[in-house]
Amino acid sequence: MKRVLKWIGIGLGGLLGLLVVVVVVLALLGGRKLNQVVAIEPEPVAVEVDTAVLERGQYLVTVSCTGCHGDDLGGTAFFEDPVLGNIPAPNLTSGQGGAVAAYSEADFVRAIRHGVDPDGKPLMIMPASAFWHYSDDDLGAIIAYVQSAPPVDNNPGDKELGLMGRVLVGAGVLDVLAAEHIDHTAARPAAPTQQVDAAYGEYLVNVSDCRNCHGAALTGGQPPEPGAPPAPSLTTESALATWTAEDFIATLRTGNTPDGRFLNPAFMPWQEYGRMTDDDLTALFIYLQSLSVLEAEE
Repeated sequence: MKRVLKWIGIGLGGLLGLLVVVVVVLALLGGRKLNQVVAIEPEPVAVEVDTAVLERGQYLVTVSCTGCHGDDLGGTAFFEDPVLGNIPAPNLTSGQGGAVAAYSEADFVRAIRHGVDPDGKPLMIMPASAFWHYSDDDLGAIIAYVQSAPPVDNNPGDKELGLMGRVLVGAGVLDVLAAEHIDHTAARPAAPTQQVDAAYGEYLVNVSDCRNCHGAALTGGQPPEPGAPPAPSLTTESALATWTAEDFIATLRTGNTPDGRFLNPAFMPWQEYGRMTDDDLTALFIYLQSLSVLEAEE
């Protein structure tokens, strides 16, 4: 019996040692990912400052940025976990604690379109995979508005991942680095005309990061956020087949679906999407309603 217990102890000790090695290796890999440098020389984007551009930029920022960075762009704590760590959404204004006061226009392009900071290090929880699709005109309008935003004095803190957070990043379980998934040398897609049709609706789907949760083909998927429920299909084979454009708009304005369900804003950011104009939401709906038709034509 003593010999059996001895060998059990040796086996458990070996497993524990192996586990420690795995944790250390994954933590180092996670740290390497967080500190990797991606050298990017982005193509210049024209940043004009006039009333129309600033109004367009404010609209886009309100829909796409304020949900994380706050209505005044002063930054928020955003993600805080005692085990994984803290990932704040930084202050985007020129006030005290602002993270982008020294950004050049090229730095803004790197951050928004490529998901890296001025030094080429990846930004965490920055949906650059979606924002990569922004047209030059829209991206220029966003930059112009952010640069002109009223200063807010606020420091939401520094990003800091704990040991378990770095382990999960190293294992690919905590997917917070969009820069890893972007083809930084890909040719820019053609910018569609802003109108109420499927082509512009597809553009809105892409820049709104819908595919990150609902799958590349929008047929349903598992969102990357820990604890998030599966995201449903948005094609005409789903419940949306029976919806009207008015139903779709009302759902994204209230969070209540036609069949009486309430969308959890912790996982479905309907409050931000609901800030879109009726025309944009209608275009988005038209595109979703066309998906099965498009698939049949392929």
